[in-house]
Amino acid sequence: MSSEDDEDRYDAPPLPPLLIVAVVGLLCGFATVGLVWLSERGCERFRDTTNCGPLGFPLLVLIVVVTIVLGGLALSRLALPHARLIAFLGVAFMLILVIAFQSGNLSSPWTLAIVPALTTITFLLANLVARLLERADA
Repeated sequence: MSSEDDEDRYDAPPLPPLLIVAVVGLLCGFATVGLVWLSERGCERFRDTTNCGPLGFPLLVLIVVVTIVLGGLALSRLALPHARLIAFLGVAFMLILVIAFQSGNLSSPWTLAIVPALTTITFLLANLVARLLERADA
């Protein structure tokens, strides 16, 4: 590395890993809510109803995959170990909890607050699981 590279580089203080995981989880929660909202608006425009019918399940799978990829990219760019595992588990845990407890109330305005908060918690839980798995391998 040359001295010019050192001058152009900005060294920020390292962020606590739990803060990184929590913020990325929160953003993934908002991304999930936003993508679901966009898919409902798309179905409403083309089918005149927010019910997507046979396209609903593939759209849900696409939303989950996009959210996992975005979360994994964000965590890996912030140099967090096991980024893809944390993103996968965090979104999967959130999806399980939403299906189990919120499936009847997904059109509620509270969903905008509940899903991002829940995703933040599930990302923190996924980080804990990833660290426990790492210790089990050692």
